[in-house]
Amino acid sequence: MHSRFPTFALDRQAMSKTLIIAEKPSVANDIAKAIGGCIKKDDFHENDDFVVAAAVGHLLELIVPEEHDIKRGKWSFTHLPHIPPHFDLRPIVKSESKLKTLTKLLKRKDISNVINACDAGREGELIFRYIMQYTKAKQPSQRLWLQSMTPTAIRDGLAHLRTDEQMLNLADAARSRSEADWLVGINGTRAMTAFNSKDGGFFLTTVGRVQTPTLTVVVEREEAIRAFKSRDYWEVHAEFVCAQGVYKGRWYDPKFKKDETDTERRDSRLWSKIAASTIVMACEGQKGTVTEESKPSTQTAPALFDLTSLQREANARFGFSAKNTLGLAQALYEKHKVLTYPRTDSKALPEDYIPTVKQTVAMLKEQNNYTRFAQQIEKNGWVKPNKRIFDNSKISDHFAIIPTLQAPKNLSEPEQKLYDLVVKRFMAVFFPVAEYLVTTRITQVLAHHFKTEGRVLVNAGWQAIYGRDEQKEDDMLVAVAPEEKVKTEHVDLIGLATRPPARYSEATLLSAMEGAGKLLDDELREAMSGKGLGTPATRASIIEGLLFEKYLVREGRELIPTAKAFQLLTLLRGLGVEELTSAELTGDWENRLAQMERGEIKRDAFMRDVHQMAQIIVKRAKEFNAETIPGDYATLTTPCPNCGGVIKENYRRFACTQCEFSMSKTPGGRTFEVQEVEDLLKTRETPLLQGFRSKMGRPFAAILRVVEDKESPARYKMEFDFGQSADDEEKPDFSAQTPIGPCPKCGGNVFDAGTRYTCENTYGADKKCDFRSGKVILQQEISREQMEKLLTTGRTDLLTSFKSARTGRMFKAFLVNTKGKVGFEFEAKAPKAEKPNAKTAKTDEGVAADDAPAKAIKAVKSTVKKAAKTTVKTAAKTTSKTSTKTTAKLATASATKKPAVRKSAKTTAEQVE
Repeated sequence: MHSRFPTFALDRQAMSKTLIIAEKPSVANDIAKAIGGCIKKDDFHENDDFVVAAAVGHLLELIVPEEHDIKRGKWSFTHLPHIPPHFDLRPIVKSESKLKTLTKLLKRKDISNVINACDAGREGELIFRYIMQYTKAKQPSQRLWLQSMTPTAIRDGLAHLRTDEQMLNLADAARSRSEADWLVGINGTRAMTAFNSKDGGFFLTTVGRVQTPTLTVVVEREEAIRAFKSRDYWEVHAEFVCAQGVYKGRWYDPKFKKDETDTERRDSRLWSKIAASTIVMACEGQKGTVTEESKPSTQTAPALFDLTSLQREANARFGFSAKNTLGLAQALYEKHKVLTYPRTDSKALPEDYIPTVKQTVAMLKEQNNYTRFAQQIEKNGWVKPNKRIFDNSKISDHFAIIPTLQAPKNLSEPEQKLYDLVVKRFMAVFFPVAEYLVTTRITQVLAHHFKTEGRVLVNAGWQAIYGRDEQKEDDMLVAVAPEEKVKTEHVDLIGLATRPPARYSEATLLSAMEGAGKLLDDELREAMSGKGLGTPATRASIIEGLLFEKYLVREGRELIPTAKAFQLLTLLRGLGVEELTSAELTGDWENRLAQMERGEIKRDAFMRDVHQMAQIIVKRAKEFNAETIPGDYATLTTPCPNCGGVIKENYRRFACTQCEFSMSKTPGGRTFEVQEVEDLLKTRETPLLQGFRSKMGRPFAAILRVVEDKESPARYKMEFDFGQSADDEEKPDFSAQTPIGPCPKCGGNVFDAGTRYTCENTYGADKKCDFRSGKVILQQEISREQMEKLLTTGRTDLLTSFKSARTGRMFKAFLVNTKGKVGFEFEAKAPKAEKPNAKTAKTDEGVAADDAPAKAIKAVKSTVKKAAKTTVKTAAKTTSKTSTKTTAKLATASATKKPAVRKSAKTTAEQVE
């Protein structure tokens, strides 16, 4: 045994070694340095006593055993609920190489013991247990419980390992959480999808323990906004003149008391214009007496960043999405090595981290942007024990996000902004408090009181780091002499109106997710303390998932729920399974999982209740039908196209109250907004719309029309228009249109033909040209402006929302004219890292660190390997005018072989129509 660990005792045979498995490569590196004498070998470190290797987060995921899996009909009520007797595991593809490395190490004959050095928490325990289960490892294991990554802390942890028996309760809680989420998510999603697809088609309706309560938060806010009724009120503002100058005040009622039943009431609001006008007339030109009170006030620097607070700040300051902030922070950690691990929910540092922090300050002193402030910290000795900053009890799996000892180099602009945010927060936390003198001045004119507040900055303290070391003129009050009478120069009546609650932005939604347990009862609130909905690492992906499934849309920085979101909440409330919409389920689970960790309840009891919940969700969905789902439904203003009657909404349809006309709310699995239906009934036609899904669940775009039913004259129905085959279609009348540009094949004019852009010479049996391009290519809308650029310059701008039909990944590309065909051209790849084996640098969770264009290039090139060009043709056939299917096949042609490899990878493509 290594001499550094005299108290670290494991049964060992001669020449045997201990394998230490960390959760992340960076932690494995720290452990290897701490134990010393290690040589880096491929993907692990090794010395005479230890082998140190790492996962990259979760390497395995739950699957149903083969004999219990549902091959077909998984969305049918017939096969629900789906509760397998046990679960198997399968590798996560993107991190399979790491799993293979660990498997080989665990099968080595000289590995006699294993130490779990994964993160100190439930998920870290789960990652390790899954690895041991999947590899069928037989070695005894012990637990290294680390909350600090200093060499001293690591060596001390190795000297005081926890036994496997001590960790069994935590392992049970970890497995139970994982399996419970699978059971509720799968059965909930399949049951709601089956319910919404009863009348045909495929309407994917996803639900989840975290996703759905998060959506509920946004929907309930939108409901409050829609129900809000604005009220007029008035304020009286006055301008006063004294010997030293002019100041302003606002009328207020000193006898005002808060009214819990009316939260819109304020001490400065007047609800009668007559009363407000009376004050104006009474005070105009009058003399006033002044009293004032000044009090010192301090403001402490905000705590260090955890991931959620960093995402909130970056969204508020720069408009970065939570997903983007996480990606940038991960790159700063993994690629540039200038930030500590970002996926943390802690805002404190370990108590033994003071020496490391001092070294970090010394590093920052050498950076021009931070020299002045780092010198002040160092000179004044401000880095010292402080429970607000250094507190082991406030650290869970990881400590706060701070800069590392590595100086930044070659950061992109967004990376630099985020790094600067973290560095300033890091330095600010050591600075003194900001000191103010807060003055409240009351000016009394007759019987009326006006309030003026001013704040004088006495000592900027930490705010100097943010450039707030000078007093703003607006905050300063002109002096009034004792006993001086001031003159009321102007009195203004200001008419205002109450405003509805603000919509959520990503910053405010992250805060709501973090504090979701605050409204629960004491026991559940305590269980969710510091947790909330989701984890710092998953909250961004939850929001992105809601956007992807079209439950939410972004408008500027606002997140707005769609009709699909309202329909889901209506369904869950109507079915009586509101536990899926509330944070209470998470609170209850967290409470019971904490009890399981303490050995107070058994895993079997918890899982029985989860199975019962899955049974109830499915049972309720089977018992109800669409006509019995209650809800707050709309009445349309546009009359019925058949009879002119009133059309009303129900859960499933928009239906006339006087005739048989009706239309589905979810044609092709796309939930329609009320306004979209109004517009369709008025104009009889929609623009080209996305978001539809075929019966096989594949996305497509189409136009919807309200047309006369040929079988029932004078009656109308709704139908899809997918665009017809040009061979059979009569040439449209393009005389009212302005051509978009010249045809790249024949030189004719290209026009907008509804679902596509087409050459005027592509129609009829004697067509002269076959140039056509869809308005939607791989789910990316191609605007008229972009098509005009393509036709006139041969290239569009960089388009960012393509989605691979094969892999489902989003990618960016230019559309280009390639010999009369529309093709892709990708951005040039960034230069590779200096290390020859760094082709696929990965994050701790195993996600490729390179961006979407690089992934897209790799995906397109994979079938032709080293070739620079690949021809991908998409053939589409429609069987008839009323066909409701479009089929597309991607065929790969042989690559051209040229000695000169271009920097941009090009792919020609004809669009699916």
